[in-house]
Amino acid sequence: MIIVGLTGSIGMGKSTTAQMFKDAGAYVFDADAVVHKLYAKGGEAVPILRAVFPDVIVDGAVDRARLSKHLQADPLHIQVLESFIHPMVVKMRTRAISEAKQQGKTIFVADIPLLFETGGEAKVDKAVVVSAKEDVQKPRVLARAGMTEAKFNLIKNRQMPDAEKRSRADYIIETDKGFDHARAQVLEIMQALANKEH
Repeated sequence: MIIVGLTGSIGMGKSTTAQMFKDAGAYVFDADAVVHKLYAKGGEAVPILRAVFPDVIVDGAVDRARLSKHLQADPLHIQVLESFIHPMVVKMRTRAISEAKQQGKTIFVADIPLLFETGGEAKVDKAVVVSAKEDVQKPRVLARAGMTEAKFNLIKNRQMPDAEKRSRADYIIETDKGFDHARAQVLEIMQALANKEH
């Protein structure tokens, strides 16, 4: 089985691209969705976050807006949070890989927003970067509910510049040229990976 790391900066169209890989037959692991589960009521991260930031727990779940305020107030909080969230996500990914093998999947796509920033590319066979021009990226992000320019800049500054991600990629999917173009690139990559698998 080929393990693919799918990454891209905020607003690049990564979630849509991940769905395209799923539609094309890959097993897709969504790190963000796993974090949502960890933060939900009864989630594994709730007790730890209650100990570190007691006020972010509302009705037994993590209130992401409150957590976001802590992270914006002090960048060190981000490192603290990632130090215990990442191992939990890695454990869930290992479980998902076993499940994909049981299903007979040959391509496993891990949707990991901070793939390069966390050294995650060492754990994948191929890195796919989803990219779009900045004049497409910014309006996409600012159209999201609760998003501000300050929040966008905070997130963007934590992420490796798009040009550097592109230079490290094995494959690049450009999402600013329409869905059909992106889907065609996904199918090309799936074909190339299938050829390597055999």
